[in-house]
Amino acid sequence: MFYFESDYLEGCCPQILEALQATNLEQTPGYGEDPHCAKAADMIRFVFDCPDADIHFLVGGTQTNATVIASLLRPHQGVLCAASAHINVHETGAVEHSGHKILALPAPDGKIRAAQVQEALEAHQRDFSREHMVQPGMVYISFPTELGTIYTKQELTDLHAVCTEWEIPLFIDGARLGYGLEASGCNVLPKDLPRLCDVFYIGGTKQGALFGEAVVFSDTRLSEDFRYFIKQNGGMLAKGRLLGIQFEALMNNGLYFQLARRADRLADRIRAAFARKGIAFLVRNTTNQVFPVLTKDAIARFAAEFGFEEWQAVDAEHSAVRFCTSWATPDRAIDDLEAYIEKNL
Repeated sequence: MFYFESDYLEGCCPQILEALQATNLEQTPGYGEDPHCAKAADMIRFVFDCPDADIHFLVGGTQTNATVIASLLRPHQGVLCAASAHINVHETGAVEHSGHKILALPAPDGKIRAAQVQEALEAHQRDFSREHMVQPGMVYISFPTELGTIYTKQELTDLHAVCTEWEIPLFIDGARLGYGLEASGCNVLPKDLPRLCDVFYIGGTKQGALFGEAVVFSDTRLSEDFRYFIKQNGGMLAKGRLLGIQFEALMNNGLYFQLARRADRLADRIRAAFARKGIAFLVRNTTNQVFPVLTKDAIARFAAEFGFEEWQAVDAEHSAVRFCTSWATPDRAIDDLEAYIEKNL
């Protein structure tokens, strides 16, 4: 049985294993103050065309989100995000555990728009009792979203403009950043991101690394004392070079984007196979997550042959499920799934 539940089920790409093996007996300073982290940061600055950015490496996505958000907000502030955002539904209240309320906005396709953010900020400002309420202090989005949809360059431009007008930061969760940037129809380039937000991170855990996320502060005024927050939130890895080595490999010769592109194209094949059988989708997207809507009976039959995630009920008889490809998904797994869909739906 092949498992399509998520994109972090495998270990890491061979290039990272080779790099870790080659450097295994090196002695370096700890806590990210080593030559590998410095080189990886420079490579990221080059790839994303942000020569002045401040870059830090953390271990995992939830830890990264909680740490960045805690560093950006004052005690009385909360974070605006989509109701389906990872920080709102899949992080066990990590952000709120740190003392900051999540201010969720409706987003059927996973995306929030500039007009929604503007309206939420204006509503708070004109409320006579606003000092008794949590103040919106930043905006969080993910690229791609939790539903695998992607923001256009114009949508990001508009969101950032609202945030700039209100002097609050825009933070992009990039746990699956490569899968978004390499999606068919995406018009956002790596060099665009530092100009369309104040801080974002480049996901490694779900994109070929054993673990690790690279936080990029394009507005370096926001990164003051960030290392204190990393330490306080348990994110300062003693053997920090293990993070730097992995991002050196991922940023080398476009490997990060090659791995993501392959996963996206494999997911396109899954989408096409379901579409040929007339199956509807929870959302239309072009990233590495596919959300077909299946009957309960079909879900039970599929579950005997493949691993996948039951995502949400659509009605009494149907649920959306998620099939997720990764950088390591073999072609034969897609061949088998395509054949099964053709024969059994």
